[in-house]
Amino acid sequence: MTPVRIGLIGDRNPDVAAHRAIPLALELAGAALGAEVAVTWFGTDAIEGRVPESLGHCDGIWCVPASPYRNEAGALSAIRYARETGRPFLGTCGGFQHALLEYARNVLEIGTAGHAETDPDAAELVITPLACELVEQRATVILEPGSRLEALHGATEIAETYHCRYGLSPAYQAKLAGSALRVVARDAAGEVRAMELRGHPFFCVTLYQPERAALAGHAHPLVNAFVAAARAGTTVSA
Repeated sequence: MTPVRIGLIGDRNPDVAAHRAIPLALELAGAALGAEVAVTWFGTDAIEGRVPESLGHCDGIWCVPASPYRNEAGALSAIRYARETGRPFLGTCGGFQHALLEYARNVLEIGTAGHAETDPDAAELVITPLACELVEQRATVILEPGSRLEALHGATEIAETYHCRYGLSPAYQAKLAGSALRVVARDAAGEVRAMELRGHPFFCVTLYQPERAALAGHAHPLVNAFVAAARAGTTVSA
């Protein structure tokens, strides 16, 4: 059986709950799909300038939580590679934030787009502190009818776990409104919690951490769908 090759973008830290959860989540997804999943971690400071060589063999790319990353440019270049090459992509928590930052800079052409955590004086702060921090919080997420997320869950409301302090600035929601990167989930107050990229085989980013379900022994529909999309594209050359 040819393994489904997943590249994890982030600076691995065993003290981070999400980093412990993600390999378990991928293992559970593989078991649910009857597929072998091979996981490779890529530190953000090891891939800048050599993304195609590092990630070209990956069937799917996941930008993981625990930012700020050691090398923001490395993370952004990996996200851009996944977006432009059509490789299935999942971004959770910090991956959500940096996927939006990459899209703002390279698609919306907001060259000075910045992240308040690492560049608080940026001219265009696309990622800003949340109105209320969501550190080790579980909350309701309202899914957009007709979205991939809604179809995967078979419901319009789910409960998910967060460990997050930053999200999309409300000031930039309007700029994204007419783009291919569309909002597919919000919280009860209307704040953005997940987005999907239209026209891409699989590109989904969530501010919450679906991988956390694996810590309780449960497979998550979104992680399963990501692995299934990556398996469908396992003809990518090594």
